Amino acid sequence: MYQASKFVRSLVVAAAVAALLSSCGFRRKKYENPIGKDTEQPDKALFDKAIKDVEKGRYEVARLTLNTLMNTYDSSEYMAKAKLAIADSWMREGGSHALAQAEAEYKDFILFYPTMEESAEAQEKVCDIHYRQMEKPDRDVNHAMRAEDECRNLLQQFPNSKFAPRVAQKLRNIQEALAEGESRVGVFYYKKGSFPSAANRLETMVNTYPLYSQADYALWLTGESYGRLGDRFKDRAATSYQRIVRDYPLSTWATEAKNRLKSMERDIPEPDPTAVARMKFEQENYVKPGMMAPMKSIFGKGPDAHAAAKSGTPALAGIRPTIPVSVPTPEQIAENERARAAQTTEATAEVGATVIQGGNQAIDQRPDARLNAPGAAAAAKPAGTAAAAGTAAAPAAAPAATNNGKRQKKEKAPKPPKK
Repeated sequence: MYQASKFVRSLVVAAAVAALLSSCGFRRKKYENPIGKDTEQPDKALFDKAIKDVEKGRYEVARLTLNTLMNTYDSSEYMAKAKLAIADSWMREGGSHALAQAEAEYKDFILFYPTMEESAEAQEKVCDIHYRQMEKPDRDVNHAMRAEDECRNLLQQFPNSKFAPRVAQKLRNIQEALAEGESRVGVFYYKKGSFPSAANRLETMVNTYPLYSQADYALWLTGESYGRLGDRFKDRAATSYQRIVRDYPLSTWATEAKNRLKSMERDIPEPDPTAVARMKFEQENYVKPGMMAPMKSIFGKGPDAHAAAKSGTPALAGIRPTIPVSVPTPEQIAENERARAAQTTEATAEVGATVIQGGNQAIDQRPDARLNAPGAAAAAKPAGTAAAAGTAAAPAAAPAATNNGKRQKKEKAPKPPKK
């Protein structure tokens, strides 16, 4: 009995030790091939390894793995994903050189796979490359213009993509910054007193970017600038005021524009219902900047886009410089030339000539004016006086004839002889 209980006790201890060892991980596991874990395709294993390297920041290793996949398995279904992952690795790495490489890779992907949905994503990332490098409105606008072009390309090439609404808002933010830069230049011209340049700059900006948050103020300065240029530009000034009333009816400048139109005895247009609905939507969805916004505007690099429009179709054409109204057009130059030629013809027709009758008798009978030379009066004096005058004048005239009109050199005093 005692031996049986001892045997049972030893079996229980052995089972407990076996369970403890198995729970601690000492149980032998069956080796599983990592390549054949989920699939038998080795190209997928390479792709998964590269993605893990990208996530851990080993971008160079990931690109080497992806290039191996693309060069070894040229018919793999992961070719497009591998090419896109290479571009993503460059973009994650950051820096001017890496971002330039990322843009080139994204462009190649769009060229090779234009019908894939990922092409729209690649185009959005190209826009983001320049969007993140944008400067403030009063600084370099190169990246802003490049971002505008790339976002516009996505809306034109992939209008039905799921990325289109997000890119449209980015484009409105970009155009807000570009319009702000143009507006500042126009205000500078207006304050300086260069009204033709101010009107040209501000009017062109509003025509290009009508969704700009300060477009109503720009139109007001445009009308004021045209009003300072004289009666010849009254129609242009009235058009600017009418645009404020019609296209920006809820603006603070709408009342002032109506008063100007009344004083000019011009028609006051009715507000556009679409413009009224758009401005109401903007007012309801306006987000006030936070307390740290002034600090960000001072120390931040990028532009402030909190006032950008939240609705409306962004402009699909870039801004183009125009000629100020003070510069004559080719048609005006041609018209001025024709008027000047006509005046010259009329003046030439009034000039006439009359033939003197009698030949040269009038010339022969009248004394010749050339005979009244300065020396003629001296010749008319008596001979003695003339001789005396000639004798007295001879020594004075001699130096002039000798030196040919040049001033004589002063003679130096002789040095005393040496003893």
